[in-house]
This record gives sequence, structure tokens and C-alpha cells, in this order.
Amino acid sequence: MAICVLLVAAQEAPEGLFIASKAPNFKAKNQYGADVELKDLLKKGKVILVFYRGQWCPYCNKQLSRLQDSIQFITDKGATLVAVSPEMPDNISKTLEKTKAQYSVLYDKDLKIMKAYDVEFEVPENTVTRYRNTGIDLEKNNGSNGKFLPIPAVYIIDKESTITYRFFEQDYKKRPSVKELLDNL
Repeated sequence: MAICVLLVAAQEAPEGLFIASKAPNFKAKNQYGADVELKDLLKKGKVILVFYRGQWCPYCNKQLSRLQDSIQFITDKGATLVAVSPEMPDNISKTLEKTKAQYSVLYDKDLKIMKAYDVEFEVPENTVTRYRNTGIDLEKNNGSNGKFLPIPAVYIIDKESTITYRFFEQDYKKRPSVKELLDNL
């Protein structure tokens, strides 16, 4: 019986998309209210797609800040950087204040992008409670996206919509270096 429960739980865990997979197109509004669509970005060059948990996550803020600090290196390689969060736009504004991000940061309404890239998971109730006890209210921050977060994954997508790089790590404390991303552009 316990083995069956473990198998079911393992099957529900997100796996993310793999290298050589076709990247699903998406369209969402950025922090300026402009529509951002993957197929339009790919006309200009490669896209680095970053999924982050929220403005309350120090590891996310550190990663997004480092990416902003290196944005010129990314654009010099002809790439566009886009970050995606389940948090509502008000909280994305807090991310921008903390990270100084000037690249597009998208609110993933109804988790459409996170689901398409298989990075979303429902945070267990005991973790939701633990977060709430430290002042982080996922359901308030995420609105209708509720208790869902992404694995903090990063993909590089080429002009043909093919994933050429993937960083997918369950441990939210681990992130790829900017150098690693640049080396893979």
C-alpha cells in the first residue's frame, strides 16, 4: 500500500520540459501592462525563461538581481530574458523594487505557463502553514493561483522554439550561475 502511495506522489511531481523539447508558446502581461508572447521574442533571438517563486524568496531575488546586473551580456548575445511568477502584479512590483529588474516579469494568471512547462506544484499544507507563520501568505500573494509555486527552473529556447538548455532543480536554494547561462547562449 505504501509503495502505491509513493508512486502516485512521484507521478504528480513536476518534471519540467527536457532539452530538445518544443517550447510551448505563451502570452502574458509584463509589469508595464504590455503583452509578451514567446513567438514574438524568438523572432529577435534566443530567450532565457526563468521561473521564480515570489518576491518573498531571497534566493529568487538574488538570482533575478544577478541576471539584471548581467543583462547587457545577455542582450549582447542577442538573447531576451523573461521571468515568470505565480504572484499577482502588486507583488511583482515588490520583486522589481528588490531586484531592479528591467526585463519582462510576467504574472502567470491561472498558472498557464507553469503548467505548459511542467514546473508547477501544490505546496503541501504543512509548508503553507510554516510560511504563513513567518509572514508569507502564498494564497494572498498568488491570488487565484493559490498554493502553487514553480520549481525555480530556467530554460534557454532557440529561434526554432527548441529548448537548448534546462536547469531544473527541486532544491530552490540551487540556481544556475549567470556564466553558465551565457555559456549556453
